[in-house]
Amino acid sequence: MTSKGSRIGVAIAIVALTLPIVALGVVFTGIVSTPVPASESTSGSESDPGAPIDNPLQGQTFYVDPESLAAKAAAASAAADQGGSDSTVAPSAQTEVLDKLAATPAAIWLVPERYPTATVAATVTATLDAAAASDETPVFVVYGVPNRDCGNLSSGGLTAAEYPLWVAEIAGAFADRSAIVILEPDALALATQCGNVDERVDQIKGSVDTFSSTQAVVYLDGGHSTWLPATQMADLLNRAGIAETRGFATNVSNYNSTVKERAYGEKLSSLTGDSHYVIDTGRNGKGSNGEWCNPSGRALGVAPTVVTDAGHLDAELWVKPPGESDGTCNGGPDAGTWWPESALELAANAGW
Repeated sequence: MTSKGSRIGVAIAIVALTLPIVALGVVFTGIVSTPVPASESTSGSESDPGAPIDNPLQGQTFYVDPESLAAKAAAASAAADQGGSDSTVAPSAQTEVLDKLAATPAAIWLVPERYPTATVAATVTATLDAAAASDETPVFVVYGVPNRDCGNLSSGGLTAAEYPLWVAEIAGAFADRSAIVILEPDALALATQCGNVDERVDQIKGSVDTFSSTQAVVYLDGGHSTWLPATQMADLLNRAGIAETRGFATNVSNYNSTVKERAYGEKLSSLTGDSHYVIDTGRNGKGSNGEWCNPSGRALGVAPTVVTDAGHLDAELWVKPPGESDGTCNGGPDAGTWWPESALELAANAGW
C-alpha cells in the first residue's frame, strides 16, 4: 500500500509530464481550428462536418454546351483574329475572355419558339447523349408556360392546351437519365401580378407531375430575396407540388448577392418542408444595384459548383447565361440575344 504523500508525489509528476503535452495539444488545436474566412459561396448556416451529405449532385460536373451563344461568339472572335491568315495568330484579349466564358457551364434554355413540340425531345436526347459521353450533367431550363413573363420583355410561351404536351415531350426524353431541370423561371412569382394564380399553380403542378416519373433533379423557380416575401413564395411552391421535387431555384436571371440569396433560401426551405435549392450566380459578383434588366456595373459570380456542406444549398449554377440580354432595356437587344458588350463588361468587372 502506498502512502498519501507518495500518491501526491506521483500525481504531481504525472501532471508535470502532462502539461507540455496539453500545451502542445492546445497549439495544434489552435492551428487546426483557426476558422478560414468564409467565401461568398459558402456563407450561410453552419454545417456539421460529420453529417451525411444529402446532395444528389455530389461528385458531378456540369455540361458545357458547345453550341452556346458564348461558344459561337468565341469562335467568331477567333476567326476575326485570324483575319484570313494562313499562319496561326495569337488570340486577342477579347477572344481569350470569350473562350473562358464559353468553357464555363451554363444552363440550356428550352423555349418552344426555338424548340417546338415536334423537335424538343430530339434536342434534349442529343444533349443528354453528349453530356453522358463527357461524364457531365446538363442543366436545362424549361421556359414555355402560357402567358410567359406576363406579357413583358420575355413574353411568349404556349397555349394552355399545347403546354402539357410540350412538357411531356421533354420529360419523355429523360426516361431513366439524370439531369438538372429548372422549371419555369418567374412563373409562380409573377402569378399575382398576372392575376392568374390558380391557373398558374395548376400548370406548374401539372409539369411537376409529368417530371415525377423521371430521374431529373427538378427545382421549381422560387423568385429571389427582393421579390415576394418568403411566406408568400412558399405558399405558391407548396401548392405547386414542391414536395414532389428536389426543391427550388433562386436569383434566376437576377443579380442579388449569394449572401442574401442563401439567407432567403434557408428561410424558404424551412417553409417548404426543408426543401433544397440552387442559386443563380452567373451575374451576381457585385450584387444588385436594384435594377433587374441589363443593369450596368455588374460582374460574373462564382463559377458553377456543387455545394457539399450538408446544408440545403445544393449548387451554385449559371442559370441565365452571362452575355445574353435581359431584354430591350438599358441599351440591350431582345431577351436571350447575345450582347457582347454586356459579356465583356461582366467579365472585366469580375477581374477576368
